[in-house]
Amino acid sequence: QLQLVESGGGLVQPGGSLRLSCAASGFALDVYAIGWFRQAPGKEREGVSCISNSGGSTNYADSVKGRFTVSKDIAKNTVYLQMNSLKAEDTGVYYCAAVGTFSDYVCYDSPNDYDYWGQGTQVTVSS
Repeated sequence: QLQLVESGGGLVQPGGSLRLSCAASGFALDVYAIGWFRQAPGKEREGVSCISNSGGSTNYADSVKGRFTVSKDIAKNTVYLQMNSLKAEDTGVYYCAAVGTFSDYVCYDSPNDYDYWGQGTQVTVSS
């Protein structure tokens, strides 16, 4: 059974850092593109970052460029989202999502492009 499990969320002060993990089971990440999304209360789910099946291509929302870094460890079947210089507006539930693809250097920004989702992990940035 294909499953994604996020972890690493928590409460952090503005300017702090967190590293989120997205562990996959039941499938191999090297043929899946992974997206990170977040949803704040009362707002729509928005794309944060994505990484291609091989990890050779990444993309970031303008609001997180230069602060967040996405990476993929194929051996551990896990994707990471390193979040630095966190701001209050980064608060929300963070989800990872997967879609199977044989096209390298491709990942997707829209949640509609993904087939499998994790349960989410809460990130709260507050002093």
